[in-house]
Amino acid sequence: MVAVTMAHHLLFLPGAGGAASFWHPLGAVLPASWRKTYLSWPGLGHEPHEPALQGLDDAVAHAASRLERPSVVVAQSMGGLVAVRLALAHPDRISHLILTATSGGIDVASSGAADWRGSYRAEYPNASEWILTERTELSAELHRLSIPTLLLWGDADPISPVGVGRQLERLLPRARLRVLTGGDHMFARDRAGEIAPWIAEHLLTWRPADS
Repeated sequence: MVAVTMAHHLLFLPGAGGAASFWHPLGAVLPASWRKTYLSWPGLGHEPHEPALQGLDDAVAHAASRLERPSVVVAQSMGGLVAVRLALAHPDRISHLILTATSGGIDVASSGAADWRGSYRAEYPNASEWILTERTELSAELHRLSIPTLLLWGDADPISPVGVGRQLERLLPRARLRVLTGGDHMFARDRAGEIAPWIAEHLLTWRPADS
């Protein structure tokens, strides 16, 4: 358990697997005094479908409805794209960003990212089609984000290689990249105890611009 006294509200956004439980191992080793909200993505992975969530815009609205003033947004993979869009739309409601193994809205193919869509469809045959077709390009907007951002990457992740994290670190004004040796795409779940101290340090030492 990480011992930290300052209270935070953490909003956890999973990737395209959709399950809120992805983040439970990390939440369990972060301070109990930090309030935690775990979102799922209806219609993704094995999550039940809901008519209200039919695309990325709906996912952003779904997450925005759970933001407080302020919240720390912790996001993995596709959830990181939602988190960046949230931060661009609601910067006054987010104190910190923690992005893991995500595109963040930039081109990942140029960094050698593997195409995940075929294996995803095989694993989740009933998932909503939009997750395989929607694309968002945010590179030109990232300079507007002054929110302190921790970028967590694994150096054994073929889906979001470390080069993606390095590019985001260059584009985001207040970002720091930390790399977990041997971490694959699911390291935030499977090696939660190793990244929890990095998150605590980020929240303690990187303050919002207006604080």
